[in-house]
Amino acid sequence: MGRWISKEIQLIRKKTGNWKACRFILGNECCERLAYYGMSTNLVNYLGDRLNQGNVAASNNVTNWSGTCYVTPLIGAFLADSYLGRYWTIASFVIIYIIGMTLLTLSASVTGLKPSCDKDSCHPTTGQTAACFVALYMIALGTGGIKPCVSSFGADQFDETDETERKRKSSFFNWFYLSINIGALVASSVLVWIQMNVGWGWGFGVPAVAMAVAVVFFFLGSKLYRLQKPGGSPITRIVQVIVASIRKSNVQVPADKSLLYETVEEESQIQGSRKLEYTNKFKFFDKAAVKTQDDNIKGLTSPWRLCTVTQVEELKSIVRLLPVWASGIVFSTVYSQMSTMFVLQGNTMDQHMGPHFQIPSASLSLFDTLSVIFWAPVYDRIIVPYARKFTGHERGFTQLQRMGIGLFISIVSMITAGILEVVRLNFVRKNNYYDLKYIPMSIFWQVPQYFLIGCAEVFTFIGQLEFFYDQAPDAMRSLCSALSLTTVALGNYLSTMLVTIVTKTTTRGGKLGWIPDNMNRGHLDYFYWLLAILSFLNFIVYLWISKWFTYKKATGNPQ
Repeated sequence: MGRWISKEIQLIRKKTGNWKACRFILGNECCERLAYYGMSTNLVNYLGDRLNQGNVAASNNVTNWSGTCYVTPLIGAFLADSYLGRYWTIASFVIIYIIGMTLLTLSASVTGLKPSCDKDSCHPTTGQTAACFVALYMIALGTGGIKPCVSSFGADQFDETDETERKRKSSFFNWFYLSINIGALVASSVLVWIQMNVGWGWGFGVPAVAMAVAVVFFFLGSKLYRLQKPGGSPITRIVQVIVASIRKSNVQVPADKSLLYETVEEESQIQGSRKLEYTNKFKFFDKAAVKTQDDNIKGLTSPWRLCTVTQVEELKSIVRLLPVWASGIVFSTVYSQMSTMFVLQGNTMDQHMGPHFQIPSASLSLFDTLSVIFWAPVYDRIIVPYARKFTGHERGFTQLQRMGIGLFISIVSMITAGILEVVRLNFVRKNNYYDLKYIPMSIFWQVPQYFLIGCAEVFTFIGQLEFFYDQAPDAMRSLCSALSLTTVALGNYLSTMLVTIVTKTTTRGGKLGWIPDNMNRGHLDYFYWLLAILSFLNFIVYLWISKWFTYKKATGNPQ
């Protein structure tokens, strides 16, 4: 019987999953990200030009919306892990996404929905502004069902118990992030140019079509996908451990941890999950797995009184992830500057490429994308094999080391941006260019700061994807992927908070402040120094967290 099951598993492995399934997932992600970035990269300029918002208002609206796009994944992740599974969650939320993209396109192109404009400015009505923001927040909800599931769904196509497939899974995250940035490359170059030179209707319409193509890619691979069973509500299981631990707060945990409660079967009783080995941290929660005479009610064991070691370790895994998760918030704040302060800084500089062509300031984010496209394969094919010779680790660096390198590079990127702004402002003062719209200083001086952030992304963001997938309990992987994405949300919200506080503080007494509408009379460099200091302090804390962290240990096979 066992031999027959083994042959069946091998046959399923041969016909499904692996790279033959992932090519459809990568194609879907590339097109979906093209749609997302094609709409979001230049959004700060759309809000300023068409909805007549100032620098601070437009910047804050973009970061608030972008932050929401990274909070809604908690909804999609909960549904995926608990009830629908990752495949059906993606399939369901993509409909909301497409409706939002269509409405946004209509709000920028259809008479009555789009604002009326004259030579000097546009005059949006309350209804037109509302239509735009309804569309944006529908997109935020739609992306919430896709973001936390796609990377985990792709990683599901590789069997962790098979050594060859496990190595391929590590490479998958690099190529997954590369596919994101190929989509972003087209968005930040071609689509931003269309928006600034052809029109916003076409500029938003093309991303809507790209989203439709993404849907086709996803469903074409349906027969090849490996589907992991949803394990029921992870929140319920977490609360059960907490309740059982509190109920047994006076119970003594045995010195022999093998006496703690666990099912005798080889597999975990949680659908789609392997058993987790005991770890020697957060010992209070061990009380939930201590067997007592009061645990049986009418001959049955209540999970609100007695939990398995695996269920307790699920909660411990989440608690262990939280400090690492928190350390990613400041990094995401730095990352969010590419769509706000970097764009506003570039708006003041000479955007010419040759005598006739102008590059929109938002398009410079393509150098961040090119950086990722360069560094992702270099990391996978060159850095990992080289580092492996010295560290002995199969991935070259541990996931925590990889993320730490990215955090350090992000500090350098903010210092670089600050130095450029100091030089730019000195150039303005020296030549009295205060009221000049575009100073004669090439926008391409911004390239190093974009390139450094791209390099930092390859280390930190891809490291996060892999880390939160690997260290999450098997039945909570979508939820933990969503948790990692919320660092981007909180990073955007932190950016909004910092801009608001800085603006209120520095404009007292009638002063222009650090970030006025005329950037030539401001001090954006001070804002960059503030972010550099916060990033450095965050990096010091992260080093301590990394030293403290314990990696999870799983046994058996996922269902």
